This record gives sequence, structure tokens and C-alpha cells, in this order.
Amino acid sequence: MSKWNKKNISKEVVKELHDRFGCDFLTASILTRRNITTGNDVLFFLEDDTRFLHNPFLFNEMEDAVDRILDAKDEGEKVLIFGDKDVDGVTSTALLYEYLCELGIDVVWRLPTGDDAYGLSIKAIDDFAAAYGTLIITVDCGISNNEEIAYANELGIDTIVVDHHNPPEVLPDAAVIINPKIEDSGYPFQNISGCAVTYKLICALRFSQSNLYKQDICLVNVRPLNEAYVIEAIKLRNMAEKSRIAESVIPNEISISQTRLLPFLQGQQIFVWDAPLQKKQLQIIFGSSIEFNMMDLRPEISKVIPAVANFSLLRLKDISKTARYNDEPTSELDGFFNIFITYVQQLSTDKTQKEKEQADLQLVCLATLADIMPLENENRIFVRQGLQAFNSGLLRNGLKELFARLNILGKRLSSTDLSWNVIPVLNAAGRLGNAQIAANLLLEKDPSKRDSLAATIIQMNKDRKQLGIDAWNYSERAAYESLSRYDNKMVIVADERINKGVTGIIASQLAQYFKVPAIVITFLNSEIAIGSIRSFRGYDVTALLDQMSDLFINYGGHNAAAGFSFTIEKLPAFTKRLETLGKQIEFPDSEIEDSIEIDAELPHKYMTADLLNLIDKFEPYGEKNEQLIFFMRNTKILTADIIGKIESKHLKLTLDCGKHKWPALFWNAAERLNKDFSVGDKIDAVFQITRNVFNGVESPQIVLTDMILSTKNKLE
Repeated sequence: MSKWNKKNISKEVVKELHDRFGCDFLTASILTRRNITTGNDVLFFLEDDTRFLHNPFLFNEMEDAVDRILDAKDEGEKVLIFGDKDVDGVTSTALLYEYLCELGIDVVWRLPTGDDAYGLSIKAIDDFAAAYGTLIITVDCGISNNEEIAYANELGIDTIVVDHHNPPEVLPDAAVIINPKIEDSGYPFQNISGCAVTYKLICALRFSQSNLYKQDICLVNVRPLNEAYVIEAIKLRNMAEKSRIAESVIPNEISISQTRLLPFLQGQQIFVWDAPLQKKQLQIIFGSSIEFNMMDLRPEISKVIPAVANFSLLRLKDISKTARYNDEPTSELDGFFNIFITYVQQLSTDKTQKEKEQADLQLVCLATLADIMPLENENRIFVRQGLQAFNSGLLRNGLKELFARLNILGKRLSSTDLSWNVIPVLNAAGRLGNAQIAANLLLEKDPSKRDSLAATIIQMNKDRKQLGIDAWNYSERAAYESLSRYDNKMVIVADERINKGVTGIIASQLAQYFKVPAIVITFLNSEIAIGSIRSFRGYDVTALLDQMSDLFINYGGHNAAAGFSFTIEKLPAFTKRLETLGKQIEFPDSEIEDSIEIDAELPHKYMTADLLNLIDKFEPYGEKNEQLIFFMRNTKILTADIIGKIESKHLKLTLDCGKHKWPALFWNAAERLNKDFSVGDKIDAVFQITRNVFNGVESPQIVLTDMILSTKNKLE
């Protein structure tokens, strides 16, 4: 039976979160127990506005990528988008293709087909060169294609790599690389999907159509401080902060040339808030002979955001929602910067633009979940925005037809629903070697053709499921037999009967089943073997593959999931090498004790339908944000029925929570009835709160994780 653990937390920290962010005490206690206490972390749990997404120009090379694409447009070049065959790669390809078409660029797209290996291929380059192409943009791949990109260079073809996979030690010699995981990328968050990186490129391209693109702007503020004045300035380019200075100056003590202001402001457009006041203070400091050429943003911003017309910067700072989440003290200049960003975003986003962004974010949402990105930082906004669109019925073409075929149109969907019901279907086409069908579903203009493509993909998913069942039947035993060979730290299966499209699925299932990293290998033909590796317990699988790089034709991926290929003759050397490396594996989270981490204890008076609002607040759930687990004491079992469509293995209960009686489900627990507990007993329980929908009526229900008689005192 599992151990129950409710982490002790500081009441002071809970109160601070409550007071600072205005969240209720229950929310604050859960955030604290999950160690979500810094302003930046809390922001992404309490906010879902795209205003809080990171600026794409924080990528150091983003402007170079945009300029190269705009040059391709101006020169009438032919462009190839090359993506990957999974959901992340297909959505990336569809997004970028749509936008480059919108720009009027001569663009085509290509995905791996049949037995094609992962990543950019020599054949794809040759075919593109024969069509007089001059620019390749890889999406969700490319970071490990050193040889192929060097070959493209020889043919006079530039390459922009837009990827998120772990980079090799030596980066490809690409014209531009946009990848949050490369050293000095400039981007503040590494763990976004390939589609999210592509979305950032598209956002940057959209911004390039404004008159602020590549403009050097300086926000300046002067404020009194005792007998001196503080002159603060932020230098911006493409709305991203590049640098800032602050000078404390006593009036008439020094000249402006003795400060850092002149070189800092040189060549910049200077924007201020309340120009008459700013000029007056500067004259006090430096004398009336100094003239500053500045633009007053206060009247301009007031036209778009009338509520701030009479605000000082001090007042703006105090009401800034962004500033609320800063862990460092917020200055008046920070408040100016925040309102300026909001102003520019509102000014440049009309209804049509907003609709396009919402359509894009639906695909970013799916890719984030499909690639099992951690649901923290801006990934939470990506997924929330997608869920809002899905649940409001504003689906983009392709998804609309797929959701209709899956009979989920109009139903309230969660991140879990997407992960179980939508993503595997979209992935099926790529797994079976025909990712083009999924891409065409997203790009096709004809509704009847989209409907036919949706039906085809659903059938492919059924075929994929059967391939997975067949593969598991002969993988489980082979994996078990390999366990001791690798010191009980890894399992390996190599079998030509396994379809290449399900190696990743089987590796994931084996990792979960044996609770160790798992490798599954199959053979494309008599010469080439391909494999998938999946992590368990936090082990970095790409670091393992790095130690065997000399054996591979190619390899790459994430810390938790990767793929590789090698010639079949190297299989014995591969498994032999792993015998040594497997014994050296050390797991970061060494404890594998079956423990249930409890988020909060709920008194009976808290057990109301309002808990669904709390559940929604912490949505989306998934990687690094597991579903909320609650605990309650002394709860009487009023009724208990054994249920099950095929086998009667589950329990349906009614629990007495005082004023409210709660329906509860306890999966695979039928045999415990009248053995560990009976009707009329009082129990302590750990559980989740979910929605039950019956005949269109939604109601909350408990799903029990574990329970025990209250007299056993399992959690004190």
C-alpha cells in the first residue's frame, strides 16, 4: 500500500502568497506545497494572457532569421520547410507554411516518409536544389544535421534551424540557429516545443511588418531623490530590453558629458511619460541650454488605454499586473516599460490578427502536450490558450473535422483529454510513415477533403493500436530477460517484428512497467536498425547516447526521450557497450518508493462543487504538474456498489462529507470491499476531484486514489 505524504509548509509563506497575489489560502497552500513561490513561477499559474509570453526577439539570432526570410521574399527565392513526422513536427510545418504563404513567399514543405530517417536528408536537399531552391528552414529538427547542412552550404543553399532538441557538442554551420537549448541563445526558458519555437519565429515575422521593427528606442524617466535626481533609461530593440542605466545627479554639480547618458542615448528614439515634467526636471539638473528631443507617450497611450490618462508613473507602477510578479522592487521605469509593451500589443493586434494567433496557439498547445513538455512557465499559457479555443468551439480547420469524427466537438476538454484522445490520432500518420496526411489535414482548404483525411487518420490510429498490442506481446518477455543483463537498471528489446512506428510507444510502456529506462530497436531492412529510448526516474537518455555516438548514423532528442539509428552489424557492439554503461547508471531521484504526495487536506466544509474552480485554476495537468491530490479524514461510507462493464472490478461509493454527499469511484478496488472497509465505516482517503457529465449535466465527483479506516491513522 502506498505511503501518504503531506509536506509541511510555512504559514508565513502561504500568507505572503495570499496577500501579494490575492489568491485564496487554499490555492496559496497548494502553491507553497508544490514549491511554486517565486513571482515568475506563480505568474504562470494565475495568469493566461498572451501578454506574459516571452518576447521572441530574446533569441539572440531571431532578427537574423527574420531578415533572411524577408530577403527571400524580396528576392523571390524558393523556400523549403523541412519538419519532423510527429505531432510537434507536423504542427510546426503547418504553422510556418501557412504564414510564409500569407507573406507571399514561394514555399513548399516536406516531411520524412516511409523509412526515411529523422531529420534533414541529402535526398531532400538534392531534390530542392534541382528545383532551384535557395533557403531551407528546418522545424523541430536540424540541430544535429551537421553533415546535411554542410552539404546544403556547398550547393549554395542557406539553412535556418528552428529546433528545440538537445544540441550536439559541435553545432551545424547553419546561417541561423533558433533553439532555446543552445548556449547563449538568449531565451529565458529552454523547455518549449519545436512548434512553440516556430510560433516564436512567426510572431517575430509578424512584428517585422510594423514600423517598430529594428527601431532603437529608449524609455527615459527622471525622478527626484532627496537632494538629487535619478535619471533612468531602458534601451529597447524590437520591444526586447537590451540594456539599462541609472544615474544619480545633483543639479549643477556635473555636466551631461560627464555622465553615461549621451553615449547611451545616442541614435535612440527617446520616449518619456509626461514630457513637460521630464523636460523641467532635466533643465533643473543640467540647465536650460540642454535640449532633449523626446516624444511624450502619455497622450498616445491614453488614446488606446484611456484609464491611465491621468496616472503618474508612480501610480502606473503600483497598478501594473506584470510588476506584481516581480520578485525585485519595481521602479517607475519598469512601470513605464510594462505599459508601453501593453500599448504596442493592443495597437498592433486587431481582430483578424487575434484570430490568427488563436488558431496558431491551438497547434502549439497540442505540440506542447504531445512532446511532453513541462507544464510550467509559458507552456501553461500555450496550453490554456489552446484549451480555451477548443472549449469555445473556435477550432481551426482540420482540427474541427477531426474533433467531429472523434465525437468530442462541444465537449469540455482538458489537457488529459487531448493527450489521450487527440494527440495519439494525429501522431498515427507519422508513426505509420505517412505524416503528410496529418499535415494535409491541417492545411487543406476543402472541408470535404479535410473530413476524408480525418477519417483516414482515425483508421490509421486503429491500425497503430493493433501494431502496439502485437509488439507488446513479444516485447514484455524479452525486456524482462534483459533486465538482469543490465544490472536491473535498463531493459532492451531488439525485434524485427516491431513496427518502426511504435518503438517509442513500446519503450514508454516498458519504462513505466519496469521502472527503468527502456530501449526498443527494430530493423528497417537488412542493413539499418533504428531505436527509441525512453527515460525513467529522471535519467538523461541523451547523455547515455552521447557516450556511444561513434556507433550511430544519427541520434538526438530530449533528456527524457530520444531516437537513434545504426548499421545492423553494430548491434552486438551497441548491446555490449550498454552492459558497461548500464551498470554505471545513477538515477537523480534515487528513491522509487510508492508515495502519494498530498496537495491539501480538505475539511468536510470545503467539500463543495466550488472545488472544480480550484481544479481549473491548476489546469493544465501533465509533465511537472500532476493532478491535484487531496486528503480528508473521518468520512463515512454511505453506499458501495461493485461495477464494471467487462469485469466487476471497480467500486462506486457515496461518501458522507457532512452537508454534501459525494459520489466516488475507486478503480480496481472491488476485492477490498468487506475486507479492508465496509458500508458504514469511517475512512481517511486521498483522492482527486473530477467532472462527471451525464445527459449533458455536469457534476463533481471524487476519484479515490487510496483509502484506509480512520482508526489506522495513516497520516498524522
